[in-house]
Amino acid sequence: METIGIFGGSFNPVHVGHTMLASYLVQWGYVDKLWLTLSPLNPLKEAGTLLPDMKRLDMLSIAVRGCRDIDICDIELSMPRPSFTINTLDLLRERYPDVRFKLIIGSDNWRIFDQWREAQRILDDYGVIVYLRPGYPVEDEHVYGLEVVHAPMADLSSTFIRNAIAKGRDMNFFLPAGVYKYIVENKLYTGTAGVNKK
Repeated sequence: METIGIFGGSFNPVHVGHTMLASYLVQWGYVDKLWLTLSPLNPLKEAGTLLPDMKRLDMLSIAVRGCRDIDICDIELSMPRPSFTINTLDLLRERYPDVRFKLIIGSDNWRIFDQWREAQRILDDYGVIVYLRPGYPVEDEHVYGLEVVHAPMADLSSTFIRNAIAKGRDMNFFLPAGVYKYIVENKLYTGTAGVNKK
């Protein structure tokens, strides 16, 4: 059975840290394919700094253009909000019964994973791949359904990108090919209101 990794996020904007991790997980065989899954609003994050869904989706489309086995998934955009990961996984399994889905999160999110809706069922029914982030070690790797990955990491965040663009920095090398051009052409993240928020 084919395994597809679900790597969700606001992708505000998508950056090379996201695509590098996605490429690693596919090429090193942790999953057969990976879908970057756009979240309209993370229930654990504040609204207010998110670009419109379609602009973030456009950037994701540009980012994965020509990538083998990496695609985008917009299923959450048509789901009730706030969207919860367990609902997304259940709907994906319903639509693609011949595929095994696995959730991909960072070790910073693993620290608060018990706050997620039906966290135990996510582990039991789907499994979770956790990639290590600096300063967030995983204390117990022997949890059923958990797989810890030591992937190469770029210490990069969307917050850093937004702040840098607002200050007029050139972010071409920090973003997948074509994404920075899209941001410049559409004059995105140029205002300073709210750029320090996550």
